[in-house]
Amino acid sequence: MSVDTTAHSGAHTIGPAIQEARVSSATDPWGRVDEDGTVYVRTADGERVVGSWQAGAPDEALGYFRRKYDALVTEIGLLEQRVRTTDLQPQQAQQSIAKLREQVTEAHAVGDLDALARRLDGLDGLVGKRREEVKAQREHARSEAREVKERIVAEAERIAAEETHWKNGGERLRELVEEWKAAERVDRPTETSLWKRLSTARNAFTKRRKAYFSTLDDQREDARREKERLVSEAETLSRSTDWGETAAAYRDLMRRWKLAGRASRETEDELWARFKGAQDVFFQARSAVFAERDAEFQGNAEEKERILAEAEKLLPITDVRAARQALRGIQERWEAAGMVPREMRDRLEGRLRKVEETVRTAEESEWRRTNPEARARAEATVNQLRSSIEQLEKRLEKARASGRDKDVRDAEEALDARRAWLSEAERTLAEFS
Repeated sequence: MSVDTTAHSGAHTIGPAIQEARVSSATDPWGRVDEDGTVYVRTADGERVVGSWQAGAPDEALGYFRRKYDALVTEIGLLEQRVRTTDLQPQQAQQSIAKLREQVTEAHAVGDLDALARRLDGLDGLVGKRREEVKAQREHARSEAREVKERIVAEAERIAAEETHWKNGGERLRELVEEWKAAERVDRPTETSLWKRLSTARNAFTKRRKAYFSTLDDQREDARREKERLVSEAETLSRSTDWGETAAAYRDLMRRWKLAGRASRETEDELWARFKGAQDVFFQARSAVFAERDAEFQGNAEEKERILAEAEKLLPITDVRAARQALRGIQERWEAAGMVPREMRDRLEGRLRKVEETVRTAEESEWRRTNPEARARAEATVNQLRSSIEQLEKRLEKARASGRDKDVRDAEEALDARRAWLSEAERTLAEFS
C-alpha cells in the first residue's frame, strides 16, 4: 500500500465526531473505503483519496487513517495550549500554524479536516491578537525607555546649567550615563538626539567646571579683601557699649561674611580667628554688664516669687468672680515689681500665665454653664436623640418579628451609635445643672 505512515506520539483529545465514527467498520462520517481498498476522506470540497489499504479489513484501514487524524488533533491541541498559556513568540507560532495547515491540507487521514482548518483559523486570530499585544508592549517599553532617557537628559542639562558642587555634579553625571546604558533602547532617531543632548550637557558641565576653577583664585582674592574689611569693622566695634545696636551690627557683619565667599584655607582661618576674637571681646563685655544688672534684679525676682505663691493659692478655683478680682490685683503688683534676671524670666512668667489661663478657662466654663441658649440646644439634642432611639427600638422589634436579619443588624448598629451620642449629650446637659 502507498500511504503516509508518519507516527505521532503524545496525549491528545479525540473529538465526539471521531469517537462516533469508530462505531462503523467500513464507513465513517468523514471517510470510507471502497471495494478496491482506496481510502477517501470527506471535506467541504468533496472527497479526496488519502491512500489505499490492501493488507486487511476496511475497518482496520479506517482505524489507521483515523489515528493519523488523531495525531493531527494532538499537534493542533498542543499548539493551541502553547499559544494560550505561554509566551510563544507570534512569528514562531505563525510558522507552526503554517506548517500544520499544510499538513492538514495534504493529510492522509480520515476525520473532520475542515474542523481542524477552522481551529487553525482560530489560532491565526489568537496569534494576530498576540502580535498586536507584543507590538503594544514593545511600544510601551519604548515609551517608558524614552521617558527614562528624557529624564536622564533633563537632569544632566540641569546639572550642566545649575550645579556648583563640582564633585557631586561630576559623580551624578557618571551615574546618569550608567543609567542610560542600563535602560532599554528606543528608536534610532530619538536615541541619537537624546544621546547628543546628554553628551552636550556633560561637555558643558566640564567647561563650566574648568572655567570656575580657572577664576577661583580671583574670587578668593576678592573674598580676602572683603573679609579684611569686615574684620576691621568687627575690631572697631569690639569696644562699643551700645549693646543692642552693636549686637545687631555684628549680626549684619556675619551675614556679609557668609556672602563674601571663601578665601584660601590659610587666609580664611586667620581672618576668621580675628573676626571671632573681636566678637568675643564685645559679647563677653556685654555678658559681664548683663550679669551685674541681673544681680540687681534678684530682689525683684524674690518679690515675684512671693506674688506667685499668692497667685497659685487661687487654684483650684471655686469662686470664679473672686478669683478674677484677686488676680487683677496680683497682676498690678507683678508689673510694679519690675524686671528679673534673664535666666529666671521665662520660668516666672510661665507660672503666672498658668494661673491666668486657669482663671480664664474657669470664666469661660462658667459662662457656658449659665448660657440659656446653650442649655436649650443641649436639651433639644438630648430629646431628639431619645426620640430617635425610641423609633429605632420599634424598627428593631419589627425586624426581629419578621426575621429580617440584615434590618436587625442595621437597627442594632444605629441604636449603638445613637445611645453613645445620647450618653455624651446627657453629660453635656449635666454641666448646665
